[in-house]
Amino acid sequence: MHDTPPSVTSMKRWSGLLRLMRPQQWIKNSFVLAPLVFAGAFKDPHAIAQALLAMALFCVASSAAYIVNDIKDVERDRMHPKKSKTRPLAAGIVRRSEALALVALLYGVLVWGWFLQPAVVLVICGYLALNWAYSFGLKHQPVLDIFTVAFGFVLRVYAGAQALSVPVSSWMFITTLCLALYLAAVKRRQELSHRGSESREVLEQYTVALVDRYAEMAATGALVFYSMFVMSAQPELVITVPVVLFGLFRYWFVVERLEGGESPTDALLFDLPLLATVLVWIGACLWVLWPASH
Repeated sequence: MHDTPPSVTSMKRWSGLLRLMRPQQWIKNSFVLAPLVFAGAFKDPHAIAQALLAMALFCVASSAAYIVNDIKDVERDRMHPKKSKTRPLAAGIVRRSEALALVALLYGVLVWGWFLQPAVVLVICGYLALNWAYSFGLKHQPVLDIFTVAFGFVLRVYAGAQALSVPVSSWMFITTLCLALYLAAVKRRQELSHRGSESREVLEQYTVALVDRYAEMAATGALVFYSMFVMSAQPELVITVPVVLFGLFRYWFVVERLEGGESPTDALLFDLPLLATVLVWIGACLWVLWPASH
């Protein structure tokens, strides 16, 4: 049933397997690098290598989580006007057996990673368990679905800290959570306003006004907690607060006026002012924290 059609060429199948891993979403795993910056370890080659390895392992884990979710939802995706064409499993480009084999391969890479960074892979195991719970139940629970997605970003930051054996500050934890809640709420808002509840069952439980309030509360929390972190722990970074504020404003403009936000990754990569804002923030953080790495 639903096997790959004879017309699917080998090249198209390999391309489908790559798309199944959603490499464009790997940019989210840059959160793993946050402790490298704020711990002032970005001039240490060994620390950089460890952080990049942790990020790479998280890319493997996130791809495995996406594939499991696509396998779980393949029949539903086949009835969706867009996903039936863009998702390789639903479109019949990739066989279910091939997707399962790819998941097994990715899990094998994580087993290998255990011998290199056991503390990081332990966090990744928690991330995978969270995503299994999301795929098989939590994605249908209002509010819990948003928090589950957001907590995945917190685990990314925690994994980056484990890679460097540095503690995660309470400020970084709560700021990351609020920012991730903001992005997840905006994503739900755009899904709901563009296609109603047809793309996700849980959207039947939301209204645009409700998720707007969620997003506004989370964005306010992210700004407040980031500002408090800066003023209490790294006063030199106060110059980045206006940059963060502009980024939040610009992202909301992209959502409201440019119809973006359903994919935070696309919004970042294809809106040049937003991308420039992120690069300016990274550059400012590196410039300010550079002396602290001596």
